[in-house]
Amino acid sequence: MRIPGKVAVITGAGSGFGEGIAKRFAQEGAKVVVADINGESAKRVADEIGDAAVAITTDVTSRSDTKAMIDLAVEKFGRLDCLINNAGYTSRNGSLMDVDDKTFDRIFDVNVKAIYLATQVGVPVLRKFGGGTIINVASIGALRPRPGLVWYNGSKGAALNMTKGMAVELAPDGIRVNALCPVLAETGLLEEFMGKEDTPENRTAFLATIPLGRLGRPSDVAGAALYLCSDDAEFITGVSLEVDGGRGV
Repeated sequence: MRIPGKVAVITGAGSGFGEGIAKRFAQEGAKVVVADINGESAKRVADEIGDAAVAITTDVTSRSDTKAMIDLAVEKFGRLDCLINNAGYTSRNGSLMDVDDKTFDRIFDVNVKAIYLATQVGVPVLRKFGGGTIINVASIGALRPRPGLVWYNGSKGAALNMTKGMAVELAPDGIRVNALCPVLAETGLLEEFMGKEDTPENRTAFLATIPLGRLGRPSDVAGAALYLCSDDAEFITGVSLEVDGGRGV
């Protein structure tokens, strides 16, 4: 087991990357708080994991909800070691001129403000238990943006900048902070990111842009998150790890 005894809070864990991370962490000996705005999805994932997991309905843009999920980790499992800010939101791939104010605000609330809230609430708890790890799930679009997702990519660029600043400022507390930059993956947001129907033809066109020749998978991101939260990465902080099959090259 890679992370026995560690306790992780994972947002957006009711599906996609977050579900993959939660299940892999539990397999590797961790206890996990499965936090998601969709409470039924969170419960399903936690039930599938078993005693090593607990579910909570969480709006990551709410300070009170954020506090509740952090408190639950300590109440249920006695500590906090890993905080994974995975919840994300996007507009549909298309013209930057077609994104309305409400959608823009939601993108930045979920992708940026949520990191701010989780940090302010979670860091005092991590300090209490001697340090830990924070992972912010960003996007390869933050490093190599293309047309169609300008405001989403901008929010993920902010997440990367925040990650580096957090890493330096929190290092004296023994808190490592890193980011993951996935490529388009087989998740519930696939068609939103593509901006078109998920047909074999459309997939083939997109796959041509990924040197390793396939879409990302939740297991890819879970493996990277596992490494960054393990003791194998004890000297790694402030990095943006590309989990993208080479698309960012």
